Amino acid sequence: MRARTLVALGLTTFGLACAPAISAAATGGAGMPSAPAPAKTSGTTPPATAKDQAGGAAYGSIPAILHPTVPGDVGVIRDGIAYAPANAPLAVQQAIWAANKLRHKPYIYGGGHQSFRSRGYDCSGTVSFALHAAGLLQSPLDSGSFMRWGDRGRGQWITVYTNPGHAWAIIAGMRLDTSGPGESGPRWRTERRSARGFRVRHPDGF
Repeated sequence: MRARTLVALGLTTFGLACAPAISAAATGGAGMPSAPAPAKTSGTTPPATAKDQAGGAAYGSIPAILHPTVPGDVGVIRDGIAYAPANAPLAVQQAIWAANKLRHKPYIYGGGHQSFRSRGYDCSGTVSFALHAAGLLQSPLDSGSFMRWGDRGRGQWITVYTNPGHAWAIIAGMRLDTSGPGESGPRWRTERRSARGFRVRHPDGF
């Protein structure tokens, strides 16, 4: 099923949404690849595309300081901010830059499901927010619904790991998750996490 044609699930089907943040991540599975030191941030906003316009209404304009990039194909996390790889498609960069806006938001069970705008987010609400910013999701999904979303297996740029209780994503080599060492809530995580017990999905074309 193509990601852009999915019918969104509302809060009435939210029963499978992720549980509160879990303990420190296990080693192995999908980890963070090494990458070069981040370059200086971009001072301009990339031109809007149809995908950008589809997601832009939810997360609003992103300050230029949150448009950082690094050369190559792999992103870098520095001081909690993700630097998008310059070689990534614009949709992938938009997902990364949008997720940067969530880095101080608290974990709230069900957050980000009634609306993409929320004072806090749960795991699948966080993943939904980033995918919507990329123009790859029209309405939020819970973690159980992500098990049937997109295509099977890992993507080139975006991979979603999901089961009935939790969801997280690897975007350009960087893990976006609400659980792990440190604060709970939507954060870019630098430690490894095992993919055991998770279904692996990716958006068509990415």
